[in-house]
Amino acid sequence: MMRAMRENAKWIFYILAIAFVGWLVFDVGMGITGRQQTASGDVVLKVNGTEIHTAQYQAALQNAYEQYRHQSGGTLTREDEQQIQNQVVDQITQQLLLEQQYRRMGITASDQEVIQAAQSSPPPEVFQSPEFQTNGQFDITKWQRYLSAASDPQFLASLEERYRQQIPQMKLAQFLTADIYIPDSKLWRIYRDQHESVTVTVLPVRPGQIADQDAPVSDAEIEQYYKAHKADFKRPAIAYTSFIAQPRLPDQGDSSAALARVTRLRDEILHGKKFEDVAKSESADSGTASKGGDLGWMARSEQGLDPRFLIALKTLRPGELSKPVLSSYGYHLIWIASAKGDSVHVRHILIPIEAQGKHLDYVESRADSLDKLVAERQDGSLLDSVSHQLNLPLAHAPPLFEGDRMTLGTYVIPDVSVWAFESRIGETSPVIEGRAAYYVFRLDSLTPGGTPPLPKVREQVTDVVRMNKKRDLAKQRAEAIARDLPAGVPLAKAGQQRGLAVETVGPFTRLTPPPVLQGNPVVIGAAFGLKPGTRSGIITGTTGYFLIEPLSHSAVDSAAWARQKDEQRETLLQPARQGRIQAYVAALRDRAKIVDRRKELYAAQPASSD
Repeated sequence: MMRAMRENAKWIFYILAIAFVGWLVFDVGMGITGRQQTASGDVVLKVNGTEIHTAQYQAALQNAYEQYRHQSGGTLTREDEQQIQNQVVDQITQQLLLEQQYRRMGITASDQEVIQAAQSSPPPEVFQSPEFQTNGQFDITKWQRYLSAASDPQFLASLEERYRQQIPQMKLAQFLTADIYIPDSKLWRIYRDQHESVTVTVLPVRPGQIADQDAPVSDAEIEQYYKAHKADFKRPAIAYTSFIAQPRLPDQGDSSAALARVTRLRDEILHGKKFEDVAKSESADSGTASKGGDLGWMARSEQGLDPRFLIALKTLRPGELSKPVLSSYGYHLIWIASAKGDSVHVRHILIPIEAQGKHLDYVESRADSLDKLVAERQDGSLLDSVSHQLNLPLAHAPPLFEGDRMTLGTYVIPDVSVWAFESRIGETSPVIEGRAAYYVFRLDSLTPGGTPPLPKVREQVTDVVRMNKKRDLAKQRAEAIARDLPAGVPLAKAGQQRGLAVETVGPFTRLTPPPVLQGNPVVIGAAFGLKPGTRSGIITGTTGYFLIEPLSHSAVDSAAWARQKDEQRETLLQPARQGRIQAYVAALRDRAKIVDRRKELYAAQPASSD
């Protein structure tokens, strides 16, 4: 069984290494088969002459939308849609490029290879399924028995198609990484960097130690630097917006209603209703409700759980139903199905605290008023009058940089980052549903992207020019200090006698330098290269200029390194292989002729109408 699991781990590595788009890998790719033909009006994407038509693209896109909704349990924002659309195109492009490479290299998947892969390398999602576990651990023999008895032709066809895609990926990955090897010399250097340590005295001279008045900047210097470095000051477009918000967070009445509901459900379970049935019909956790609230096996000390949820896990016994547990998600009912050591098999029901009843009616009616009175209007002045009419304060949002998401306090507001850069100045947004409120925004002004004129960035240019001058002055000061310090006197003593900022730091390794040396690899290298008691000359670092003097040096145990080098090599090989594969796929993309006609064919549409 362990040998089979090791084989499975190898498969998983190769598949994950080549599938860099993550959760879209198979579900979006299934059924995408390009056609080599003359371009027609409904071609969305062409990759080296292979065409993807509207129906194919839309099918993949809808599949991705549905999968996102299933996994997130929420609605799609405009930003989510845009991101998923780009991911789908990236995935289709990658798949077509790989299929073209398979044909060129003669890579195929035989029937026997498909059967062997299915038996020894189950899909990753199978590992968490309770029916394939023994004592809380995945049992591959149960999967194999299930596979041999499976009679659903649709399931078997889907599984076969999955492996017929995976096996060529694995073969290509093995071909690309067969020559990767990490020699002992490199392993030794890495181990040495992790374990060798030194203690040093450091005398830093940084530009930040120079006062502004000692580094004056003229207008001519500012203009000259700006002309020579215009590209350094390029910035994205910036949208300036105002908004009104109708709060929609639950109140105390909503919290009491949620508690009453979860208490009623608990009573129903105690009086005979099955926990799993109640979870399926009542739980708001979309990821577990369909599975009867099954969270699987977890440790009672599981990291990342809400502390109150964790306390309940620690106190409950197998078969015991918790009292309502309040967490940041709402109220939970927790049931421990079984336990083994510190691990427990957990089911839960989540009842969120949401606006409801009269409070919900009030909030929704106010949102309807926003929609009727001010949403999606060209006359943005309506926002001011509606603000007074509904007694909702008009506020200015922080500047929104193109590519960022709108954030108000601790809440990320959906859709605004797409709407703002598609709209005209003065227009208002649709009613936007955020977690804390319903919003309507107005686009007040828009600063185009690009390099602003000098007056707009004069302060920024001035700071850069002044910092460059300070670096030059810091270097001169460091050189003067080095000339003045007497030879034969320890650096710490000589520096202190002259009132200089001297630090003794360590022991530290090359990978864990102290704050004074962080970001200065040349200085760190010198600290390990000099003999204890030897003072360096001026070393130019990234953050300033340094004099250093090692005090002690702890060498590395080569015998300890030799005992662990095989394990170390295998740990390092995986990212090296993955890097090779990703570079190969990136190179295929760079050389490919890719035509993306999405903007030409249709403007971005909301997921509900796609």
